[in-house]
Amino acid sequence: MSVVTQSISLQTQGRGDTVDVTNDLAGCVQSSGLTSGTATVFCPGSTGGVTTIEFEPGVVHDLKQVFNEIAPPDRDYRHHLTWGDDNGNSHVRAGLLGPSLTIPFVDQTLTLGTWQQVVFIDFDTRPRSRSLVVQLMGE
Repeated sequence: MSVVTQSISLQTQGRGDTVDVTNDLAGCVQSSGLTSGTATVFCPGSTGGVTTIEFEPGVVHDLKQVFNEIAPPDRDYRHHLTWGDDNGNSHVRAGLLGPSLTIPFVDQTLTLGTWQQVVFIDFDTRPRSRSLVVQLMGE
């Protein structure tokens, strides 16, 4: 078994900016030299998350709406008192979504469904430079 670690760099707008990273992840698998195994995508930081969705405007809108209902930006978050900032909802949303995702790959191809894309969601309250860690394990 071999382990290959790579990264995906992103510029995001924050506030629920949803970025399709499927092609970037597939490129990592292709360049790894591995044929079969698992690909893990991890977001360092506590205001972003990774998941799969059908990446189309309707689902992106609906997901943002649901996060606004669950963790509204104008709520009084105790995190604001701790650090004097405004991104308490960002931390709550990221905690609900989670920072990582693992996907099997076979014959250097991610085993995603037809309408399934891997996305990074930046919940922070400002634009950010992000770097996702991609760790591939396999043979």
